[in-house]
Amino acid sequence: MPFARSFKRTALVLVALAGVSGALVLASCKTLVAPLAELAPTPPPVAPDLELYARVLERFVDAEGNVDYARLKVDATDLERFYAQIAAVGPDSHAELFPERHDRLANWINAYNAATLVSVARLYPLESVADLGPPWYVFFLRDTAGFFYFRQQVFGGERYDLYTLENEVIRERFGDARIHFALNCASAGCPRLPREPFTAARLDEQLERETRRFFAEPRNLSIDHEGRTVSLSQILEWYAQDYLDDLAEQGVEAPTLLEYAARFAPDELAAQLRGPAADYELRFVPYDWRLNDIGLQRASQAP
Repeated sequence: MPFARSFKRTALVLVALAGVSGALVLASCKTLVAPLAELAPTPPPVAPDLELYARVLERFVDAEGNVDYARLKVDATDLERFYAQIAAVGPDSHAELFPERHDRLANWINAYNAATLVSVARLYPLESVADLGPPWYVFFLRDTAGFFYFRQQVFGGERYDLYTLENEVIRERFGDARIHFALNCASAGCPRLPREPFTAARLDEQLERETRRFFAEPRNLSIDHEGRTVSLSQILEWYAQDYLDDLAEQGVEAPTLLEYAARFAPDELAAQLRGPAADYELRFVPYDWRLNDIGLQRASQAP
């Protein structure tokens, strides 16, 4: 019927308009975590100074990957200066400074981790990044949306929230599943924050190291032979397709998360995953959103 078709078209237009309006409202309610104007670099543009960031990591991050946010909050000049630099210069704004893929990826990983430190340090004291919560009118979103979606930061002159930076820039452009073990979201469930920046010259080595370190921790990978279960970090559930795609690109015909874990797990665990545990039930450990503050005690094994 013409009326029915017309009504349907009108309804679709209204839904589309509502979606656009909703997106605009959400965008307008984001908080900008702006770089400090007095620390902004002066021309000519140069790549961000990794020595600044290296000093931050050496001084405020311990061997367990925890951050002394209380000290960082009152002594944040190096961090804020580095943030001002990544806010002004990046692979999209100054491509000539990041000519190779490794230059760009190392920059984005450092930028994500440093921006997270900036945001937490400015908000501290916190018990969790989930403390913020989303605006009341989007109560149905996860509590962590307040930190990762409703706070924008500046990267190479462009504004991104951390969610968009991770998913639409880093994941989409680079397609390396190991990045999930390099990005740090300031939480106990995260991979540990390294005490050094990622660099283009050593990027493969560093990504490999952090991925292996992740799967060597019982909190992220454990096998219960009596209960016939394998427990994995929830990171493996959230980004499952990334890991399966990575294996498929390497020629694995029937990729599984257990096979991905086995690629990086210590030899004894890898043998079990490919042997007696290959048909065990897979379970994912609920993510631990406690702040990775100094003195944090992570779970020693999967619960």
